Order: sequence, then C-alpha cells, then structure tokens
Amino acid sequence: MNSQVAVLRTRPDRVVADYGRLLHLVKVDQVLPREQDLILKLNLSWTKYFPACSTQPWQLDGVLTTLLADGYDRGRLFPVENKTVVTDPVAGCRNNRWEGVLRRHGLPFIPLPDVEWVVHRFRTPLLRLNDIFPEGIEIPRMFVGKNVLHLPTAKTHGHSVTTGAIKNAFGGLLKEVRHYAHEFIHEVMVDLVLMQRELHPSVLAVMDGTVMGDGAGPRTMRPREGNLLLASADSVALDAVAARIMGFDPLEIPYLRMCHERRLGAVDPRDIEIVGDVEAAATRLGFATGRSLVIWGDQLIRRGPLRPFKRVLLHSPLMVWAPFASNVYHDLLWYPTIGRARIRAFAATGWGRLFERYR
Repeated sequence: MNSQVAVLRTRPDRVVADYGRLLHLVKVDQVLPREQDLILKLNLSWTKYFPACSTQPWQLDGVLTTLLADGYDRGRLFPVENKTVVTDPVAGCRNNRWEGVLRRHGLPFIPLPDVEWVVHRFRTPLLRLNDIFPEGIEIPRMFVGKNVLHLPTAKTHGHSVTTGAIKNAFGGLLKEVRHYAHEFIHEVMVDLVLMQRELHPSVLAVMDGTVMGDGAGPRTMRPREGNLLLASADSVALDAVAARIMGFDPLEIPYLRMCHERRLGAVDPRDIEIVGDVEAAATRLGFATGRSLVIWGDQLIRRGPLRPFKRVLLHSPLMVWAPFASNVYHDLLWYPTIGRARIRAFAATGWGRLFERYR
C-alpha cells in the first residue's frame, strides 16, 4: 500500500504560509472537494493552554487561510470539538486562542455537546466498541456523510504510546464516556479508522509538529521544538511517520501494527512516499512515553491489581471521584508548578512569542 505524507520544515515567521504549501502538496482540493461539507475536527486535550497539548492557533489559522483563499465556502466549513469529563470545549476554544482565529475568518465554533447525537449502527465489524457500548454507539448526526479534516498535534500518550490523526477521531465520534474505551485503546484506535471509512467520503489530517510533546502525554509533557508540519490523506501513514520522527518504531506500537496487519493504511516506510522536505522525515527526536499520575492510576484500575474494583470506581455513580482527582492533580497541582515553569521556558521561544500574538 503506497501512501503519501507531506513533511515541511517551518519557522514562526512563515508558518501560516507554510500551512498553505503543505495543503497544496497533499492536493487538498482533490482530497476534500469544495462542493462538499467539511468538518474541521480540532483537538482539545486540556481546557488550559499547554504547548503541544491541543490544536495550535497558527495551525487553525494556516488551514483556514488556505481553504478560504482557495475558494472553500464558509457555509460549508464546520469547526468542532467535544468535551470529556475533564475538559470544557468552549473555555478551551478561548484559552487555546481558537476563538479569535475563527472570528477573524468569519466562522463559528461548534461545541459537539450542543449538536444532535444519534445511535449509528455500523455495518463494518468493529473490534471492541460494540462490546464497550452494547446499547449502541452514539455519534454526532452532522458527521454522517461529511468530509473531515483533523487538526492534531504530534505528541506522546500514556495510554496509546503516541497520539495524532487517528486518535483525534476519538473525541469526535464518541461521547464524553469514551474513557470506558481506555482499557482497549489500541483496538479502539483501529475501530476509529474503520468507522471513519464508513462515515466520511474523505479524510485529511494536518498535524502540527512545530512544538511536540515528549513524556507523560497528552498533558504533562515536556514541550520540544520540532519546527515541522505534516499532512496526509492516510491517517495511519501520518501517525506512523510522526511516530518515527518522535523516535519510535511504528510497528512496535500496537494500534499502528494492527492497522498495518489489516491493510488499513501504510506503516512500513517502504510503503510511504514523503513529499516536501524529504530529509526532515529522517529526524529522530528520541522521545519516550511516560505516564502521568492520573494515567498510572487509571491503568491500575483498568488492567492492574485494582481491576476487581473497576466497575465500582469507574462505571458507577461513584466515578465522580475520577474527574475530580484528575482536575486537582492537573489543574491545581501540576499546572501551577511544573507546568508553569515549562510554559515560561516556552514563552521565551519564537513559538511562545507567536502564541502571545494570537489574542
């Protein structure tokens, strides 16, 4: 299976224009025809801003600048994001500086909790999600039959090793109780690829690697300047290339290996054509996935010695303790201390200065 992934080097002073170059390299007008509705699926991993955690404002700006200049109709563009038990999409839109970008481009922000959700009976056999949600998988009605453009960042993840284009669908196609799927996250990632094939005529993913997340992602990370942009119509190939750049062997990451075995996308580098700054794809950053205290505790309950208490702790009214504990750890303990020091260091970089200009 031969797939194409575009990779470009970039700098803060030209990143919006470079997003245009990136989209034209992957022939955006052919992948996502202008006459069809297009969902722009943002990525919110934290209501607060933290570098590399969520869709960057220049990422959204670069994509919208290009689409509108290329003749896409504002009325056919739908920027969306969902909530989790620990994130607020409206506050996240404001804190991550998407709000000003969308306003300037004349587009609304659509919080997915506000749209109609329906049970969708997938014809495609799924690996896990039908068992996790036996009453039926609810998805936003607006997703059916529309194209989608994903806007992930390149980062590690304590549950899935890396996260990017594929997992960005996790926040769009499943409701806030999607944390039930963490126990089988790699199989669920394969399900997300299968579901999107059935739902969307076309999928394109545009990944920001200007600042990447290393360590205990998707929140408590060490921001690392990557100065890269990536895009592909093959989300599997894009995640594989990003994983390799971060320093991982994609075939050793279970969700990518399972996609490779099922021929759902290209993972082997021999099956991937790099376009753009070809030598940039040979970057190896030496990242290592860690686990935050919250993910460590979650895995103790779902797969470790506390598993006998899983139903009581995570699938009953008592589970309110989990988002409370997550918010205390992330927002009240980690962010004002370790996180604040990392944000200060980021603020002194060119990307940090660019972020401050998005208000």
